[in-house]
Amino acid sequence: MTTPGHIRAPRPSPEPPGGGRAMAMWGLGVSVYFVAVTYRTSLGVAGIEAADRFDVGASALSTFSLLQLLVYAGLQIPVGLLVDRWGTRKVLALGIVLFTTGQFGFALADSYPVALACRALLGCGDAMTFISVLRLGTRWFPARRGPLVAQLAGLIGMAGNLVTTLVLARVLAAYGWTPTFAGSAAAGVLALLLVLCFLKDQPAGHAAGAERPGGRGYVRRQIAAAWAEPGTRLGMWVHFTTQFPAMVFLLLWGLPFLVRAQGLDVAGAGTLLTVVVLSNMVIGLVYGQTIARHHHARAPIALGTIAATALLWAAVLLWPGQAPLWVLVVLCVVLGACGPASMIGFDFARPANPPERQGTASGIVNMGGFTASMTTLLAVGVLLDLTGDDFRVAFAAVFVLQALGLSQILRLRKRADRRERERIVASRVEAVHVPA
Repeated sequence: MTTPGHIRAPRPSPEPPGGGRAMAMWGLGVSVYFVAVTYRTSLGVAGIEAADRFDVGASALSTFSLLQLLVYAGLQIPVGLLVDRWGTRKVLALGIVLFTTGQFGFALADSYPVALACRALLGCGDAMTFISVLRLGTRWFPARRGPLVAQLAGLIGMAGNLVTTLVLARVLAAYGWTPTFAGSAAAGVLALLLVLCFLKDQPAGHAAGAERPGGRGYVRRQIAAAWAEPGTRLGMWVHFTTQFPAMVFLLLWGLPFLVRAQGLDVAGAGTLLTVVVLSNMVIGLVYGQTIARHHHARAPIALGTIAATALLWAAVLLWPGQAPLWVLVVLCVVLGACGPASMIGFDFARPANPPERQGTASGIVNMGGFTASMTTLLAVGVLLDLTGDDFRVAFAAVFVLQALGLSQILRLRKRADRRERERIVASRVEAVHVPA
């Protein structure tokens, strides 16, 4: 009999083959994630137009972002369970229907409540994409490719953010609200057709039927078993601690901070936000290659990113007066490392859980960073109101959440390493005894 903390390692099965067909299937899945990120970030370039269209102030406008994050974070575990039970293709198709409907509805919305409901619907669909893409990678590529495949997925997602900034903003200025948002919904329709016609959950004969577990108490068992693994909890706290500084900066508070507190014009501030995105894409490739080749580099890279982020934020906030431009550029480059570092959380959870539990474990991990982002978005807003827009005090919230997350990472790190070594030994021993 096994206990929740000592779950028997699953019987090893042949690894996925990888290759050109795997790239095609994974590329199809990640293109859905690209469209979802484009929709997710589309409001970031339409804030002024949205305020005019719906006749709302800054607080009501920020509710769009907060609601999306709330829906996204709240659905991570349910979506992970769905992915484990239904498979990638069905969950991705449902996600596309939801976020495309939300984007198209947002194009036609003429009142704030309707627009808010459409963004919530978009958030529901968006929540179903990334975990599905991660599962697709584990089903089509060998385990050694996992870190690089995950980082590439994050990189392509950031490319969606870049398209929003460089393309959607210009289309909006040229054609207006409804044509821009309604036209962009066509990408979702195309993605849905491609997924329904061509996407396969896994190679023929590999892990067949593993996506259809169930029975009485299935949900409780899945969550309890995933949570019992120290690697899952460590991954969640790594994601919690690394992702939110850049997310908060890009999603809402970066532009006001750079303009109001640092004296940049809107164009200059926008350029620095683009630096964060470009840095994310470059560092994601570096982190992915490094971890794929040196598995034990996961924790040092995550901890180093946390330390660098805290150091640069402290330098900017404590600088007498406004920080020099070069310091702000370095801050944005370091913030670009936060997204790739958060992906390391999945690299801790992946080897800790068998294939049939990957979606649930990924959902738990992914919930971490978005919970931290929501908390920080609210905390910064409240502190700005209480202090009369004192960004030094408001952004001190970053250090509080980093300290909380870091304490949990240090607490769980050795336990997760020990458990992972036990799993490797158990898998090797069982592989020896599996009849040919």
